Amino acid sequence: MKLSDIGAERAVLAGLANYGLEAYVDLMEIITSSTFTDPNNQVIYECLSKVAMEDGVADIPSIVSAAESLGVEEVITTQNNLDYILDLINYSVDKRNIMRFAMQIKKFEFARNSKKVTKSIEKNIDNMTGDETFDQIVSMIETPLIDFLREDEHGEKPQMIGEGVDDYLEFVMDNKCDQLGLSSGFPNYDAVLGGGHRRACVDVISARPGVGKSVISDNIAIHNTKAGIPVLMVDTEMKVDDHYNRVLAHMSSVPQDEIATGRFANDEEKYNAVKRAAAELKEMPYTYECAAGKPWENILNTIKRWVLQEVGTDEDGRTNDCLVIVDYLKLMSAGGIVDIKEFQALGFQIQELHNLAVKYDIPCVCLTQLNRDGITQETTASVSGSDRIIWFCTSFSMLKEKSPDELAEDGPRGGNRKLVTLKARHGPRTLNGNYINFRFEGEYARLTELHTRDQGLANPDGGIEGSEIPLFEEEDE
Repeated sequence: MKLSDIGAERAVLAGLANYGLEAYVDLMEIITSSTFTDPNNQVIYECLSKVAMEDGVADIPSIVSAAESLGVEEVITTQNNLDYILDLINYSVDKRNIMRFAMQIKKFEFARNSKKVTKSIEKNIDNMTGDETFDQIVSMIETPLIDFLREDEHGEKPQMIGEGVDDYLEFVMDNKCDQLGLSSGFPNYDAVLGGGHRRACVDVISARPGVGKSVISDNIAIHNTKAGIPVLMVDTEMKVDDHYNRVLAHMSSVPQDEIATGRFANDEEKYNAVKRAAAELKEMPYTYECAAGKPWENILNTIKRWVLQEVGTDEDGRTNDCLVIVDYLKLMSAGGIVDIKEFQALGFQIQELHNLAVKYDIPCVCLTQLNRDGITQETTASVSGSDRIIWFCTSFSMLKEKSPDELAEDGPRGGNRKLVTLKARHGPRTLNGNYINFRFEGEYARLTELHTRDQGLANPDGGIEGSEIPLFEEEDE
């Protein structure tokens, strides 16, 4: 039996030619050029993938250009292949069927590789001398099979941890930095995380409605995009106009309501401030995606496309600095909980987001909703979705309104919001009742980080700036 399906290969190529990056972000998860059996199909897949990565339209000029950059133009530019590519471009394939065809050819690839393993085992047995022990004979069969089964789709195998330690040390010595992750713009918060928002991590911030989830997400985004770091804001609730009002208010110090109603134009100073903010915003690498009502799979694909298309990689293939913010995590449609409970669905979402962050080596900030327990309690049980979100996030923080007692104790210089970090895989968290004080100014969509509670108690008369008092207390093992 010939372990291939040329028709399915053709359908996959046609799907990639017609749907570009939208199809590629799914295909790249399961197939490579070696999945195809026809040598021409292998080359065409590489060229179509390059066009898709650049978010180009698959036509003859773009495919030939991709072939030239890959050094395979002699293969692509034969008349037979040019005619074949035109047929692919004009071939009608339903987008929903592309992955089915891809899985079909992937299974054949697995079967072909399995056949190679059996031949290797057969060769080992044929070379027996008769002096082998039974254990050695079993090893002849078992070792090639185990090596094959433990390989992932990229052919990677587990390695001795010490093998790469010299390369790692050389990398960190050549790339010295003050902190490992991207700054949130809030130094105390960066410190409790253990160095800001790190790659391959998901930092969760949870709050009750109206406390400031969207404000803190926009504040983090503005801080990073002003530094030239690309940010993708995936908003599952608000429209882009709402973000315009908040971002412009934050940057211009003109109240949101005056911007939304246009009244800022009646005051020349405010008008100029808003126009300057708008001009600056145009130059900031701040990408917004309204994801209200969209399936979670579509949201993940949006993030993948943005990373591949807008962010890109450096010369070593490492994803360039960027930040993804999801505001906020919730069940996107009732269809997602036919057979599972809502809290399980939210757990699967944070797990998939974490897996994506690891795969693409990107930092992610995810906002979630505190349940009603979060009004009075400060435990990880207060987050909607609970345990599963806590399991897969790198850090978990709660942004809360202060109680009347806390407002009285902290005084005016302590602000009206507090941030409590209950989990931080790489940092010390906030311990023993400590928290970070914030001043929330809703009309300007602004959060200003202040001192910590411990610093305030230790310096009741002020003078906190430059204090020798430690910011955090290490947790006892």
